[in-house]
Amino acid sequence: MDNRYVIIMAGGVGSRFWPLSRRQKPKQFLDILGRGETLLQQTYRRFKQVCPPENIFVVTSSEHKKLVTGQLDIRPGNVLAEPFRRNTAPCLAYGTFRILKKNPGAVIAVTPADHLIIKEEKFIDVLLKGYEFVKRNDALLTLGIKPDKPETGYGYIQADRKKPVVGYDDLLKVKTFTEKPNIKLAKLFLQSGDFYWNSGIFIWNISTILNAFESHMPDMYSAFDEGRALFGTREETKFIRKTYTVCKNISIDYGIMEKADNVYVMCTDIGWSDLGTWSSLYDNSEADRHGNVKISGDLFTYESAGNIFHISPDKIAVIQGLKDYIVVDSKDVILIMKKDEEQNIKNYLEDVRKESKDRYT
Repeated sequence: MDNRYVIIMAGGVGSRFWPLSRRQKPKQFLDILGRGETLLQQTYRRFKQVCPPENIFVVTSSEHKKLVTGQLDIRPGNVLAEPFRRNTAPCLAYGTFRILKKNPGAVIAVTPADHLIIKEEKFIDVLLKGYEFVKRNDALLTLGIKPDKPETGYGYIQADRKKPVVGYDDLLKVKTFTEKPNIKLAKLFLQSGDFYWNSGIFIWNISTILNAFESHMPDMYSAFDEGRALFGTREETKFIRKTYTVCKNISIDYGIMEKADNVYVMCTDIGWSDLGTWSSLYDNSEADRHGNVKISGDLFTYESAGNIFHISPDKIAVIQGLKDYIVVDSKDVILIMKKDEEQNIKNYLEDVRKESKDRYT
């Protein structure tokens, strides 16, 4: 029996990629990079290289289950539908107890559905080493990304260089987690050499993560454990709906990783980005000689530089005199805004939601 498993978390709303990402079809279900694959399809293909397809589970919103089965060659029973969004801790509790029913000896990799990894061969090597490490050790392992700039949009992991793991390169005990820092602190993190971006990709064996839930989130553990016999049966959906009503909205980082004392980080450079914003998409796309990035559409630009464009395929856009802007045409919504002010997208989206009663969201 192959003990390697994967949980793909595909329940996000991707609001920072509005108006392309919508409630009915969030960014993980889009070909946001213009490469012929959605982000979910890229993630699934990547993990099939280390794990048999029947051992890959996707946790998503109940309203998006058909999107998952439509985009992936996956068994419907491997798509776990959440009745409500409750952040990553309940999502992973659900996936873990579901896998427990199938294989109590599982080692599990956990990943968001919508991240970019450019160095895929290196990533596969890192995954295999990670699986091997957690199979033999009572460890909660996270992948830490070597930073190349003082990024304020990511969480950070401080590695304890005095506690390397014998036999592994760049595998260290974790000292602290830090949420998104200000620019001054981010620069200090970069200079120290001890801090890594928190990728949100985890690897652990099933006993270790269940013990962590029981120790640090006992109420959530008990809620899922009550239905242990129901997973994989017709009663699972009803049980999960009931269970989610009593689950806190909390991340696995806050609930477990920042509290546990058996957390390790594998420090690596795999060409990772969480693709959380239009600017991050710009940074990971090929630009023309004027620094403009075209994701899609027919485009004529004049006296314009440093922009990112997504134009509907049935239109031609003529742009003159723009510098460092985001221009997105999604047929029924056009967004034009400065790249360095894109943190306001959520505010604009809320205004549109109130005015249109969710029609354009």
